[in-house]
Amino acid sequence: MLSLRDFDVIGRTYRNINRYRQILTILFKYGFGNIIEALNIDQYLEIGLKMISRSKPARFERLTQPQRTRLLFEELGPTFIKFGQILSTRPDLIPLKFIFELEKLQDNVPKFPFADVQKILAKEFRAEKNPFISMEEDPFASASIGQVHLAKLKTGEEVAVKIQRPGLRKRIRVDLEIMNHLATLMERHIEDLSFFRPIKIVEEFAETLDKEMDYTLEASNMERVAQQFLYDSTIHIPKVYLDRTTETVLTMEYIQGIKISDVAALDASGMDRKALTRQGADLILKQVFEFGFFHADLHPGNLFALPNNVLGPVDFGMMGFMDRRAREVFIDLIASVVTEKPSATCHYLLELTEYDEEPNMRFLERDIATFIGQYLTKALKYINVGRLLQDLLKITSKHKLRMYPDTFLMMKSFAAVEGVAHRLDPDFDMVGYAAPFIKRKKMERMSLSRISEDLSSLSLESLQLLQEVPRDSISILRQARKGKFVLGFDVQKLDKIIGTYHRESHKLSVSIIISSLIIASSLLLSFKVPPQIFGISVLGISTIACAVFLGLWLFVKPSK
Repeated sequence: MLSLRDFDVIGRTYRNINRYRQILTILFKYGFGNIIEALNIDQYLEIGLKMISRSKPARFERLTQPQRTRLLFEELGPTFIKFGQILSTRPDLIPLKFIFELEKLQDNVPKFPFADVQKILAKEFRAEKNPFISMEEDPFASASIGQVHLAKLKTGEEVAVKIQRPGLRKRIRVDLEIMNHLATLMERHIEDLSFFRPIKIVEEFAETLDKEMDYTLEASNMERVAQQFLYDSTIHIPKVYLDRTTETVLTMEYIQGIKISDVAALDASGMDRKALTRQGADLILKQVFEFGFFHADLHPGNLFALPNNVLGPVDFGMMGFMDRRAREVFIDLIASVVTEKPSATCHYLLELTEYDEEPNMRFLERDIATFIGQYLTKALKYINVGRLLQDLLKITSKHKLRMYPDTFLMMKSFAAVEGVAHRLDPDFDMVGYAAPFIKRKKMERMSLSRISEDLSSLSLESLQLLQEVPRDSISILRQARKGKFVLGFDVQKLDKIIGTYHRESHKLSVSIIISSLIIASSLLLSFKVPPQIFGISVLGISTIACAVFLGLWLFVKPSK
């Protein structure tokens, strides 16, 4: 497992001196010499910076900093390519202008020899000398982490075998040690870069990459998504062969389909492009709003059209997750935009982002109102989801709001599906197609079963809180008696804290009242307290009606 906690920031870097020199040389090549010099690396490493060429080739002079960063990552190899690809999904970590450029990063890593493939298979499946009766030597897909070969099982089934690059973890560990050292120096010496928390970025990258390099997690993702569409004949998720899967080898069903981007081949085979477009929209809508667990890399290369217009997504290494609350806030955000309520839109946008200081609400609401006016003057079919996402990101960036990664991935997946839809069916209206689905999910929150579930959960949480308060109070008193209790607060944020306290206290009070009404109504109905109608206590019915009304009011009323 990759963990920066195990890294010696400086010590081990000496052992990787050649790779360090190579990285610094390429940094100078792409015009980042000023950053290197500001890090005072000579204090820490005697690597002969004077011997490194610091001139920037003329062909890079006219390129923007994000463009040079993308080319830099491509030349530095697999670790940095994957680093850039992951960063392109993290608007909470890097400036927006880099996001759009790093999205263009492509894996240009050469394939590794088949002899290495055989060694890896022999190591992973020691009990069997030949886990596959045959395997094609040339991979049909290759990326920064691994490559995929077509093989055949003893049962005769054709499978796709994804095999991790040999020595990959060792090379990545070396690059991460150097990244961690450079990030530490950046936070120490460059104030402008320290704002972006370089160490945190490297830590996040190490954690994400560690998950992507464990193929058993990808296998688990595939099985989980397969369960989502178990009874949907329009979506086919490749079968996973767990007895042929390890951390470095993933064996799955071979999908014999047509890439969704190959429109000519789709037409030649008689595929219904409109049907495939609807299935692509259903795929992301159901995954996000019904299950909250979705494919976060739905570009055209990861979608195949199978016989009978069945859609087959592949490559489940990058997934997104949104809990029910986040999904519902996003639906409310959309509703507030459609109904032209900038104030409500600001409220929901703040719930979907994080920030160090609360933004100026007057200016934020003004920008949101402009944003709403820009898109609501257009017919739904003319609204471009990708462009809408970019404009929304510009607003969050302007007001120093950081969108949560999974929220961004979700919105990016919608934009990707819309891009595919425009290739297959230029007249397809993604926004209009999603509207009834979103409306239905919003109405489900008003169903009796959902209200009952929420009230029960709320009552249980209230009772748990009432049980915890005495214990916590006693603990505080004991600490105060021993002189160990310390109270600290930020005076500048006192008004915000008090406001939050009042809101939460109000919610708690109403929750306790609702719990009491539910208990009272149960007793009144059980003992059939008069007056009665058809043998049912009127007081009992009235009491539970009050509880339902208060519950609806509590959940529908927006926080201010």
